[in-house]
Amino acid sequence: MQPARITAVVLSVLVVLACGPAGQPAPEPPDWILLIHGGAGVISPDTAADERERYAAGLRSALAAGRDVLDRGGSAVDAVEAVLMLMEDDALFNAGRGAVFTWDGTHELDASIMDGAGHGCGAVAGVTTVRNPIRLARLVMDRSDHVLFAGEGAEAFADSTAVERVDNHWFDTARRREALEKKKAGQDRLGTVGCVARDRAGDLAAGTSTGGMTGKRFGRVGDSPIVGAGTWADNGTCAVSCTGIGEEFIRYGIAQRIGDMMEYGGLSLQEAADQVVHHILEEGDGGLIALDADGNAVMAYNTIGMFRGAASSAGRFEVAIWDEPERPQ
Repeated sequence: MQPARITAVVLSVLVVLACGPAGQPAPEPPDWILLIHGGAGVISPDTAADERERYAAGLRSALAAGRDVLDRGGSAVDAVEAVLMLMEDDALFNAGRGAVFTWDGTHELDASIMDGAGHGCGAVAGVTTVRNPIRLARLVMDRSDHVLFAGEGAEAFADSTAVERVDNHWFDTARRREALEKKKAGQDRLGTVGCVARDRAGDLAAGTSTGGMTGKRFGRVGDSPIVGAGTWADNGTCAVSCTGIGEEFIRYGIAQRIGDMMEYGGLSLQEAADQVVHHILEEGDGGLIALDADGNAVMAYNTIGMFRGAASSAGRFEVAIWDEPERPQ
């Protein structure tokens, strides 16, 4: 395997060090922490400033939604759901309203959510009329005895709930139609939205939502609705949300593997993320966001960038697209 180019952003203000300056005790972790991503397939660094700002604004809005939930004492699961519902309604991202087209010109949406406190989880795959798939995934977790509903089964489960429904064409956007029409090798973007959070109680949660791959065929399902591949949360280790080529994240069980490396291999969150992104995945496969039980935060990717953001009770509020963060707000 060729060594992958890796860019790992460790948000140092969120990281609990073994000791502070001059050997002083480490500062207490923030009461709550939130990370988001909007996919590892990003716009070019040469993109015009106004379009760049549109993406940054979308990330800031999503980050603010989660911040508000956690700041008022809400749970990590509630924050994850709030963030991802907003991102699903933002046509800039490949989830919900901005989902890519299948080969047949329709939309099939996937999502999953997981609560690190008790390993509760729910997921849906191939839904076609649910405005916010992450909301339906939350209901699978909270109101069913199952973890994953797919296709017609997921739609039938939605019929038994009050989730908002829309016509499949509601998800259409002109730029996604153009992407389908111009589809060719290497053109696809690695688009997904995800969120990980640690609340004031110390509970972790993670969620991921996507429209999948442009031009996908035959009911293809990626890693986003697969617990352990695209999403993982365990209070004892970490919360992870992935983005990239779903087949690779499924093949290696990337999200849960981070936690396993920590639990059974004694690695830190940073070490585990580096190992996975740099040595298991190939260059260009994607990236992930992750928090551990102590509040350490990692954002790692082997693409040219990753739409991402971070907020904490310590005052952090920052979004980024490439290697350099946008101006904090």
